Amino acid sequence: MAIATVNDIVSQFGQVDITLKILFLITILSLAPAILITVTSFTRIVIILSLLRHALGTPQTPPNQVIIALSLFLTVFTMAPTFEKINQVALQPYLKGQISDVEAVKRSVEPLKEFMLRNTRKEDLKLFLDIRGEKPKTPEDVSLVTLIPAFMVSEIKTALEVVFVIFLPFIVIDLLVASILMSMGMMMIPPMMLSLPFKLILFVVSGGWELLIKSIILSYR
Repeated sequence: MAIATVNDIVSQFGQVDITLKILFLITILSLAPAILITVTSFTRIVIILSLLRHALGTPQTPPNQVIIALSLFLTVFTMAPTFEKINQVALQPYLKGQISDVEAVKRSVEPLKEFMLRNTRKEDLKLFLDIRGEKPKTPEDVSLVTLIPAFMVSEIKTALEVVFVIFLPFIVIDLLVASILMSMGMMMIPPMMLSLPFKLILFVVSGGWELLIKSIILSYR
């Protein structure tokens, strides 16, 4: 009787353990979009591509679906070495039963931390360390709670710097077209209507897409 009771308790604990794992998996899947945005290169890429449309004067073209899809695939491309390392040190050993699920999660976090530390500005990381009062002995000791917001702020600042450089030639074209129209007395014609074809041609002929995507990918260390 006592043995049967013990077996029942062990069986119940096993069911609870499986239930908790399922709940944890569902939670991870529901938070996947937020994780993608916060710990990968997605933020920088989507900001640059979104503001590129405004620089060209076509705020709705390419559409949002295209921008998100392109940003997603560029994120996978830039994060491929990190994802491959996670697969080698965490996913494959876990699938083979060599490590526990807790150890797999711990090993998965380490490559992401390395990526974020390499691409986070020191001043941004110092800001959040000072706010939280943390004094880590090594960069690896920085907590994710501090590192993730510092990484995101750094990504936003870098994206805005890139967009500023992109805007400059297009602003020059707008000013030239507006000056020519004013000198000709054609002030009723919107300068944007005439400058748009010139900006598109300049961007295409100069290989703007290739240069922009190459600079985004190479900007990650």
